[in-house]
Amino acid sequence: MNKPVDLPIASFNDEDSNTTRNPTFDSVLQARLSRRGLLRGGLGGTASLMFGTLGTLSLAACGGSDDDVPSTRVERLGFTPVAKAVADVLSVPAGYTATVIYALGDPLTATTPAFLNDGTDVDYDNRAGDHHDGMEYFGLSADGTRRDPAGTERGLLGMNHEALTDHFLHPAGSSARPRPAAESDKEIPAHGVSVVEVRKSAGVFASVRDSAYNRRVTPLTPLELSGVARGNGLMVTKYATTGVAARGTINNCGTGYTPWGTLLTGEENWAGYFTRSATDNTARGGTTARSVISLNRYGRAQGAASRHGWETSGVADKYARWNLNQTAGSTNAADDYRNELNTFGYMVEIDPYDKTQAIKKRTSLGRFAHESGAFGKPVEGKPLAVYMGDDSRGEYIYKWVSTATWSAADASAANRMAVGDKYLDTGKLYVAKFASDGTGQWIELALSNALIDAYTAYDFADAADVAVNARLAADAVGATKMDRPEWCATQPISGEIYFTLTNNSNRKLEPSGSGQQALDAANPRSYADSFGGGAAGSPGNVNGHILRLAENAGEPAAVGFRWDVYLFGAEAGADAGKINLSSLTGDQDFSSPDGLWFSPTTGVGWIQTDDGSYTDVTNCMMLAAVPGTVGDGARKTLAYTKLDGSALSVDTFVGKAPTPDTLKRFLVGPADCEITGCTETPDGKALFVNIQHPGEAISAANIANPAAYLSHWPGNAGYGAGGASARPRSATVVITKNDGGLIGS
Repeated sequence: MNKPVDLPIASFNDEDSNTTRNPTFDSVLQARLSRRGLLRGGLGGTASLMFGTLGTLSLAACGGSDDDVPSTRVERLGFTPVAKAVADVLSVPAGYTATVIYALGDPLTATTPAFLNDGTDVDYDNRAGDHHDGMEYFGLSADGTRRDPAGTERGLLGMNHEALTDHFLHPAGSSARPRPAAESDKEIPAHGVSVVEVRKSAGVFASVRDSAYNRRVTPLTPLELSGVARGNGLMVTKYATTGVAARGTINNCGTGYTPWGTLLTGEENWAGYFTRSATDNTARGGTTARSVISLNRYGRAQGAASRHGWETSGVADKYARWNLNQTAGSTNAADDYRNELNTFGYMVEIDPYDKTQAIKKRTSLGRFAHESGAFGKPVEGKPLAVYMGDDSRGEYIYKWVSTATWSAADASAANRMAVGDKYLDTGKLYVAKFASDGTGQWIELALSNALIDAYTAYDFADAADVAVNARLAADAVGATKMDRPEWCATQPISGEIYFTLTNNSNRKLEPSGSGQQALDAANPRSYADSFGGGAAGSPGNVNGHILRLAENAGEPAAVGFRWDVYLFGAEAGADAGKINLSSLTGDQDFSSPDGLWFSPTTGVGWIQTDDGSYTDVTNCMMLAAVPGTVGDGARKTLAYTKLDGSALSVDTFVGKAPTPDTLKRFLVGPADCEITGCTETPDGKALFVNIQHPGEAISAANIANPAAYLSHWPGNAGYGAGGASARPRSATVVITKNDGGLIGS
């Protein structure tokens, strides 16, 4: 019922360098999860106690209490759902208004010229970058002089710029390689992060062009390495010969809001920006060299081409850094950029209020394709937990637990980056293993773990090596391969953690090659779709799902948890026994969940899609959700028939089916876009959402022909230059309710 489409950005998200053969759930029953941990979680030690008998979890069991329930909590969604659509417009429910406030190229200083949107614009160090993604709202006092977490009239948006639709940045589209330096000099700073002030005037928000807070953080911005890998030999480069600094951040996707008021930004698919020669393995000592093993595991085999070819723009250092070759005759890593890849792939902390504070890459949280970083509910006197996903097919879910225990006084500390040092540099990194009985365990990634110390595929040198090569460490302990773990978010009422698993074309009923994964309890679906799943009809987890977990006894440092699947993405008319397991209706159905965020004010969850499997029916969308809790549904058995006619059954755990009042489509975006990034003012009355890469499917040959563009948004909505024939732009919208009420109510 769908047709194939080429999505250039999604192809990088589909990177698959995990060729390990970690066991599936049915062959592993948590060898390390102690009976004490099970008892603390209320499950006992018996595999016979399944989710169908657990019922609804109490708030206390999830780490919450009645005191944690927002006074403005929304329990029933009050708007009329938005219909599916393929028009080049942005649709929100009746009674709501969406206003564009910050788009690609918008100036961030009073002296930066207005954006012409014809490919001639320059100076992206002082303009909004491209591909708006994750973002957080940071309140300001009414006079704008200080941080005010409760500020609703004035604030800062800390926002990621993940990637480029590069053809639209140049008059005639991007050139072939070798790339002109002028083009690379536009494209490089169009990545990174924006901090932009937004202010309400006469009831309407707008960005503030001349705010002293405005700034860009780009791939060229100096920053510090912090945590376990700081100063390690793996971090030494020609740019930073002592391994304590690095240059810039790139491919920033999801975000996180720290309890002390700073921004975490995740470096996702950074590896594709770099190249290696076809003979680099030999220069490094052969295929068994540790650096070669690491590069292969992170998707940079020798001969790999870079995404944009910036290394071809000249001999200047800002171009040379994108080439990872170990140069002939070099004596150590300080001579070249052989280690440059090791300086990317982290959660990066930025103080949006203070430009004088160093930006820090928090290396202790591990190196992988980071999406967002979600903090568990802070509890006085207990460690902080940060949850993270690795967005590639067959990759893992991680948790960081701080050594320091939470002090509420740190929430208002003057030196916010010092607080980050306290909680994000010292602690333990874990990876998740899910079991087929609805439980799971967190396995520590440390040299003290015998499985890591004895791993034969890679010889870890020290703790920094474990963090820098977290994927290899997770391989060593047999973590569960997941269906592209993207965003994660903490439900503010229950304290449970939700993860979007976007899709996985390599999830197969009968795996037949390297990188393909068998079905298991937490990734139980493989089915064909004539539009998505790779080639037409190719089976896989086409529509994705949303998984949630509850820590045993609600403890942030728990090593055991319970889990189920909150929602399975599916078309409403799909097979209810194998595909539409959540009984979605036409007002609720969706595919490829990606962005995920919960309002701390109302408790409403916001689900955003990045889809290539349902776009013949509808553009990407955002749904509002009022979820239940882990265990509120039942165990379900999926029955499959293999090619030889034999039967295969897979058990999974499905949350309670949503009702028309607990899951509704809230927004449908313009053509060829992704919906991503979500935050709000503290009163819950203004919701900020990003529309990424509308009309991205464009070739250089069609740049001169606006009639060939798939989208003209937001120009066709009256924003910026170009009008109805404008080049499309990624942009931020603010959504308000016309009666001034809570969003979603």
